[in-house]
Amino acid sequence: MISVEEALARVLALSKPMPVETVPLQKAAGRWLAEPARARRTQPPFRSSAMDGYAVAGATVGDGFDVIGEAAAGRGWTGHIAPGQALRIFTGAPVPDGATRVVLQEDVTRTGDRITVTALSEGDNIRPLGDDFIAGAELSPRRLRPSDLALLAAMNLPEIPVRRRPVVAVIATGDELVMPGEEPGPDQIIASNSFAIKALAEAAGAEARMLPIARDTEADLFAILTMALDADLIVTIGGASVGDHDLVGRVAESMGLDRAFYKIAMRPGKPLMAGRMQGVPLLGLPGNPVSAIVCGHLFLVPLIRVMLGDPSPGPHPARAVLARDERPTGPRTHYMRARLEPGDGLPLIRAFDRQDSALLSVLAEADALLIRPLGDGPRRAGEIVDYLPI
Repeated sequence: MISVEEALARVLALSKPMPVETVPLQKAAGRWLAEPARARRTQPPFRSSAMDGYAVAGATVGDGFDVIGEAAAGRGWTGHIAPGQALRIFTGAPVPDGATRVVLQEDVTRTGDRITVTALSEGDNIRPLGDDFIAGAELSPRRLRPSDLALLAAMNLPEIPVRRRPVVAVIATGDELVMPGEEPGPDQIIASNSFAIKALAEAAGAEARMLPIARDTEADLFAILTMALDADLIVTIGGASVGDHDLVGRVAESMGLDRAFYKIAMRPGKPLMAGRMQGVPLLGLPGNPVSAIVCGHLFLVPLIRVMLGDPSPGPHPARAVLARDERPTGPRTHYMRARLEPGDGLPLIRAFDRQDSALLSVLAEADALLIRPLGDGPRRAGEIVDYLPI
């Protein structure tokens, strides 16, 4: 068995970033920006008013000014403000030449076209030219959030270069499985893992497609794996161990799988397989539900992030305070299903009592995986530990 760290390094080495494609800005949410985006204009492109009020050339309390015009956002005023003159101005409007500050509208009294300053706020209430960014400023590659889209729009970029979404083929295996809504036989169960794995892949930025369940025959596995060869990544669930009915590795190797590793010193999830088959990365997840989903968080999601160009694909542990004592771990790294609780500074983390890898109900209640390194000794409540949010 190899360590989790070595297994992750081998998994991430199986692929490389996807090609670049250009998409309209309105379709770029959640996509991975492939290269730096450069602003085509300066923002704001002129000195603009930060408040509703009056633009003046210097002011002290008690000064009077003659109002000579008005400016609003999208409707500027092209004259020059001389001493003793004021321009009625609204937020976002260009500040005219000669004006040195905007006096807030609540800080003046107005009679006809004459105002008198009654108070002065701190600052000049003027946003300088280029206060936000200047032409040529860059947004670095990242997964695009709503606020990033607003920035790109302000940069006057209608189209964005992004990484193509990798297509992930998800294949559940086993004679014991039927799809939700079907009537299982007396020795069958409902296929559940593939729905979580598909959702994990899509949440990470991939396009996932669920293929038919592959039955426990070499012919059926060969047919389903062949259907998946046009994907960018193949993920199988179950059948990756060494039992008589665990055929995935055997059939995949007959199709040219170059296996990177087989077993990992971790729980849950020891029987994990990875490699390339006819040039396509293949990740063989265990069949136990919790094992499959935990391995999805640890290996599938980072692999997809590599394909999207993420320079730091993770996973990225966080810190928490242990809420209760924990026993020593064994010869494998243990990812314990746990719940976070409010703490003083760092959150508290409390592992569930039941850690069986078949218990989906426990995993559904968890929002964290408490990381217990292999060979770790007993831990006491109050110690700082690592965890992965899920």
